[in-house]
Amino acid sequence: MSQFKFHDTNSAPEDSKPLLEKSEKAYGMIPNLHAVMAEAPGILEGYQTLHELFANSSFDADELTVVWQTINVEHECTYCVPAHTGIAHSMDVDAGLIEALRNRESMPTEKLQVLHDTTLNIVRNRGKIGEEALNKFYDAGYGQQQVLEIILGVSQKVMSNYVNHIAETPVDDAFKKFDWKP
Repeated sequence: MSQFKFHDTNSAPEDSKPLLEKSEKAYGMIPNLHAVMAEAPGILEGYQTLHELFANSSFDADELTVVWQTINVEHECTYCVPAHTGIAHSMDVDAGLIEALRNRESMPTEKLQVLHDTTLNIVRNRGKIGEEALNKFYDAGYGQQQVLEIILGVSQKVMSNYVNHIAETPVDDAFKKFDWKP
């Protein structure tokens, strides 16, 4: 059982209170991940900032979901996979794509498959990917901007996935119906 405290706006350190208010306004609740992160205001602020930057990148909803869920599944994050399943549904991502990502199945299009493979390559090889892999990514219609944006997404997900592993963050009630185990 986790020994981490789950903060609300009353118990949080002073610098985390406005960040939790921002979360509550955005989601109608304080996600358990944010409640844990509030213990260290810098990580919560960093996570929120990276989330906003990545969500506003050049990727569309399907592509954002591919990057997020590829990382979540690879890191076996039992909090983030259900949460991003719910998020993907709210973004009107096709249910077939969502399930393919959750189940480590092939992507519905070659372009999304290349995005998935490139993301996995970056995660598994700690950013050391070869020219052949990059050329395949570019040939699929992506560019250097998107390679860098995958790294932005990886940065965001490392924060959340690692916090969830260490804190054993329970899935929020809103996402329990999307429960996932590796």
